[in-house]
Amino acid sequence: MSHGPSLTDLIGRYLPPATEACPTFAENSRFEPIIDGVTYFTELAGHMEALGPDDAVYIAGYQADPQLDLTGRVAGQAGYRPFTDVLAEKAADGADVRIVLSAAEYPGGGPWLPFGPFLANTLAARVIRAWRPSTRDSGPPLQNRVLLDWSGPVIGSNHQKLVVFRHNGVLTAYVGGLDLSPSRFDHSPHRRLRLGMHRWGWHDAAARLHGPAATRVWETFQFRWQNTAALPPRFPVRSLLSSGERTALNPADAPGDLPPAPAQPEHPAQGTAVQVVRSYRPWSLYRHRGWRRMRRANVVRAGIQEIYHAMATAIGAAERYIYLEDQYFHEAPGGDPRFQLYDGLRSAARRGVKVILVGSGRKDPADGGDSTVRPVITHDLRRRVLNRLPPTDRRNVVMYRVDNLTVHTKLMLVDDVFASIGSANFFSRSMVGTDSEITSTLVTTGDLVRDLRVRLWGEHLRTPLDDEVVPALTDLDTALGIWRREWLPVGHPPETWRRAGLPAGFVPAEWALTPARYSPAVLRRERRRGSAR
Repeated sequence: MSHGPSLTDLIGRYLPPATEACPTFAENSRFEPIIDGVTYFTELAGHMEALGPDDAVYIAGYQADPQLDLTGRVAGQAGYRPFTDVLAEKAADGADVRIVLSAAEYPGGGPWLPFGPFLANTLAARVIRAWRPSTRDSGPPLQNRVLLDWSGPVIGSNHQKLVVFRHNGVLTAYVGGLDLSPSRFDHSPHRRLRLGMHRWGWHDAAARLHGPAATRVWETFQFRWQNTAALPPRFPVRSLLSSGERTALNPADAPGDLPPAPAQPEHPAQGTAVQVVRSYRPWSLYRHRGWRRMRRANVVRAGIQEIYHAMATAIGAAERYIYLEDQYFHEAPGGDPRFQLYDGLRSAARRGVKVILVGSGRKDPADGGDSTVRPVITHDLRRRVLNRLPPTDRRNVVMYRVDNLTVHTKLMLVDDVFASIGSANFFSRSMVGTDSEITSTLVTTGDLVRDLRVRLWGEHLRTPLDDEVVPALTDLDTALGIWRREWLPVGHPPETWRRAGLPAGFVPAEWALTPARYSPAVLRRERRRGSAR
């Protein structure tokens, strides 16, 4: 391995300065990426089955389906068992099980209204609380262990997705984009699912954390649980959920405190440093017709934007490439121009950095409307990045969409030394904390980021990672030419390349990557502007 920058150099360049609230864990915490839901759910299932009476599992999610079997089985199939039944059994035996699901304070997500995207979470919470384990003769052990978190800005959501296990005092934490939903149980080449008449796949990622970095995730859940348990009572519509007496969204007897995290042994990770970063927007909750107000105790008045600073720092340090996978490359209500990342991408392109953006070819059904995503560059990328670049620098930016796939990952790789995986989307709504988020970031002097890049690019190119493809993707000079042929180094023999810059002998199972371009209307408008000049 060639002698490159030291870990200290990488920390100073690609990570924001450490603080007491946001420490850097150098060489004592492991960061291990997980690609797609089958691997992720299989791991969760193993951890849940292994829970003992003195162990714990804490889950915070945007949504959850109580009927989900983490092995992929469906109701009626031999061996089918919902994860809710497993957790109820473990709780009955003494394990500490707690779940926080997202809700919202006002319409557009109000869980006490007969409409809105968080109604399903209200119903799911009631199902999980009432669940009696099939293997035990007991009452519902989770009746006060599921909370609905409707705190936050009026149009915001609690979008953090994390799971923490404690086995014999040792923590294993997961941070990423995956919810406990059957539609997330997928893997490459994404042929398992269908969306109406269409083929459909779901691409996602998470990071597995051990050591002091896992403690940081535990503390994030601790704050969420204690904040949610302190919320004032709210009541759903009576006719919606019950014909009898109305009950509050959250049980009054839910424990308010969480045990402190056990001291964690170091997990040696030579040449690696990890940060776990968050975003929260300051908010106030009014009670008694607005006369009394409460705030999150642990959120400073200006909010917390650790994710933005982590992403902006890495983008600003980029020298070779920035690779982004995201569901949204456009702004949404609730964002803040001060926390947009487009200027950083534009500056990187001016420096000659290759910027590669990979997005969805099919929308998440939860977004509503037609699932088709046209292969065009988003308005915000055009207006805030490409249109402000001279033509030569504009060639340093490419955008692709993956056919028949929802790209739900919130992932960034930079220069084969930096990686981030979490719940935060690229838009400023996540960066400023309108949607509360959690993301794990890493820098390394080793091959972890490079190997993750090879695996991701191989998946999107739909090719087996054999002895011919791996060397081509491993070599960064060669691999960048896959996205745009002119990115190949000068003097590269052109006869060794095929369609889209792929090496000879490279035979993907299918062509799934479609370049995103200006729409015909935008091209006509650009031509008119050019002729007017």
